[in-house]
Amino acid sequence: MINGAHVVVYSKNAEADRDFFRDVLGFASVDAGHGWLIFGLPAAEAAFHPADGNDRHELYLMCDDLKNEMAGLHAKGVDCAGVMEERWGSVTKIRLPGGGKIGLYQPKHVRP
Repeated sequence: MINGAHVVVYSKNAEADRDFFRDVLGFASVDAGHGWLIFGLPAAEAAFHPADGNDRHELYLMCDDLKNEMAGLHAKGVDCAGVMEERWGSVTKIRLPGGGKIGLYQPKHVRP
């Protein structure tokens, strides 16, 4: 029985991004050995979009109140991109310390 999902985020500075997930976003973690942190994440969902090629993936964190979450991140020194209104949700991007970006959105759709 499948009982979860494991997300991998590749980074030019994985240690800084791990610190960000732990210290700024507040995700609990376990040390899988040698300081390699594995983070617990909230409930997840998956969507499959058409594309010209394979092996392109994105990570979006979800929240119930995007503006409030953005204000909380701003108070911690994290700047978010402007909010884009999409058919499926209100979306911003967060730049990680390692240089990559992840999405943060408030869904407009019913959660599975």
